[in-house]
Amino acid sequence: MNHLPLIIKREYLTKVRNRSFIVMTFVSPLIFIALIAVVSYLSQLNNDKKRTISVLDDSGILSSIFENTENTTYKRLSNMTLQEAITDVKKEENYGLLYIPKTSDFESISENIKFYSEESPSISVISSLENKLERKLNELQLLESGLDIAMIEEARTSVDIGQESFDGKKSSKIDNILKLAFGGAAGYLLFMFIIIYGNMIMRSVIEEKTSRIIEVIISSVKPVQLMMGKIIGTSLAGISQFVIWVILGGILLVVVSAIFGIDVTAMNTPQQELVNEAMSNGSAQEMAENILSSIASLPMTNLVIAFLFFFVGGYLLYSSLYAAIGAAVDNETDTQQFMLPILMPLILAVYVGIFTVIEDPHGTVSTVFSFIPLTSPVVMLMRIPFGVPIWQQLLSLIILIGTFSFTVWFASKIYRVGILMYGKKPTYKELFKWLKY
Repeated sequence: MNHLPLIIKREYLTKVRNRSFIVMTFVSPLIFIALIAVVSYLSQLNNDKKRTISVLDDSGILSSIFENTENTTYKRLSNMTLQEAITDVKKEENYGLLYIPKTSDFESISENIKFYSEESPSISVISSLENKLERKLNELQLLESGLDIAMIEEARTSVDIGQESFDGKKSSKIDNILKLAFGGAAGYLLFMFIIIYGNMIMRSVIEEKTSRIIEVIISSVKPVQLMMGKIIGTSLAGISQFVIWVILGGILLVVVSAIFGIDVTAMNTPQQELVNEAMSNGSAQEMAENILSSIASLPMTNLVIAFLFFFVGGYLLYSSLYAAIGAAVDNETDTQQFMLPILMPLILAVYVGIFTVIEDPHGTVSTVFSFIPLTSPVVMLMRIPFGVPIWQQLLSLIILIGTFSFTVWFASKIYRVGILMYGKKPTYKELFKWLKY
């Protein structure tokens, strides 16, 4: 008789009814949203900070370029020495003093400009000041050389190499960035899911083994069915928890933003002035249009279907190994010696995906690792946005499923013997012997 559905149901209900599972399911989004809210609030405070910067321009040619903004006020000083200016800034507790010396040429000015402050100034503030000064000094040097700045600006030409396949399909640099972002997110999500819920499966096996419940269960259930039931049941519980996190987290994010007036996007813009300057360029709108066009050109159907199959296949493959480790040991401390061989291929897959796929998604290294079953779920997910032939995807998936089937058989052999072994730390040599039983 097939007991697999009953085992899956038992595992699922046992997990979702567990008090710690319920608490973490509802508390984790609260903690996560609280952290986001705190970081956003602190970032917003930093962005809203009012700064007064004193400017002492002994050259008399640069102070006019500093215009007040919403958060920054420029106070122009004159008819005083540098030491008097520093004393004045300290007395009024201003953010800092920008000193522009009087020299014989523009190059000397650029090398001797200094910013005085009580504490280390913000990188974004210094970068904004440098951009303003650099642009103005370049204009002055051009004028001194007798060149017409307007003509130079008109003569400037930006080069944006268009990318197009031999079949006429257009692409751009932004396309590659978006493809890498999607592949990286998919690979990282799979990595985290395996780590979190793979350990949950391993701990579940250890708990039942140490409580001796497994001795009663194994008398009427085949080890393969018991192991598969644990993997699938725990996976469904993990998926349920993840869905609740997404829904509850989204609701809480909206509620927190509405009630406390916290702009969660503020944490992404600590250099607000630099961003505003960049967005003032005419190319910003064109870039936004290119991004939307790149998103629309992605093979979304292929991406979604491939993500589901490779995500599930990769998770089941590693979960069977976690279950085998749980059956082989008596406590979680003893699992450490077996964890490295499992984690290494997973970590290798992430690094191969990041450092090779973006540079050459169809190269030998990327292609080979997208067929190796222990790395293919991550690497293939990163390659697919760049356009992988369907036959390669199917072949990789078939190899992954075949390896999973072999791994289940392999793990069940260890599982069958290991769940009844107590009081002894197994070695790799003993695990190999168990395969012969």
